Amino acid sequence: MYEDIFNQIRDVRPESLPKQEPKYECSKCKDSGWLEYTDEKGYLYSKRCDCWAVRESRRMIQNSGISEEFRRMRFSSFDTRNSEILTRAKKTAMKYVQSFPEQEHSRNNSILFCGQVGAGKTHLGISICNSLLATGVAITYMPYRNAVTKMKQNITDEQGYSRELERYSKARVLYIDDLLKGRVTESDTNILYELINHRYMNSLPLVISTELMTEQLLAFDEAIGSRIIEMCRGNIIQLLGKELNYRLR
Repeated sequence: MYEDIFNQIRDVRPESLPKQEPKYECSKCKDSGWLEYTDEKGYLYSKRCDCWAVRESRRMIQNSGISEEFRRMRFSSFDTRNSEILTRAKKTAMKYVQSFPEQEHSRNNSILFCGQVGAGKTHLGISICNSLLATGVAITYMPYRNAVTKMKQNITDEQGYSRELERYSKARVLYIDDLLKGRVTESDTNILYELINHRYMNSLPLVISTELMTEQLLAFDEAIGSRIIEMCRGNIIQLLGKELNYRLR
């Protein structure tokens, strides 16, 4: 009996086994992140696949310090608590996602959530990011305080600083969370101006959450504040009132 079983096992050859096709997230590049092309002269060259930016953005969000719970945030889980202000904020955020393909390259292609702590600004901002990622739009998440601190640490290293700044300044869509949170130094202001001005001049969309109201942004630095306000015109959600702070319920 044992000999028969042994012979059956011995006779199983790799070519006789059913072939299983590997499953790829991207069928074009087979998850390598690269595509090969041949030009008109017959030279072979490679370039990044479109999927690479989306997967890189997901990696950045996963490594950004946002918890798994935050990464699951969607509009459907945002509790408006029967508040007219929060209901309007949610509708504006959802409309922004819907109209993004048409407005991405316009002057007013950004959105700003400002005001009350605990009102759900980050939830709505992350919901926008998750929704755009689902449609193939690359998002870069910037936790303001941590990101600026890291850039300041690299400020004497020209290449390191430029690399860190470009990560945010050239992103297709940049989400700045908790803009101007904490003590702000002159170096912070200079870094922020360089970042915001580049995106302003190149019509690159911003999603911003901050505790500062629009008047406070202008008072902080008119050049920075006015650029943000212009880019977000039509999509500025100002949340006022401690009753909006869900942490105090």
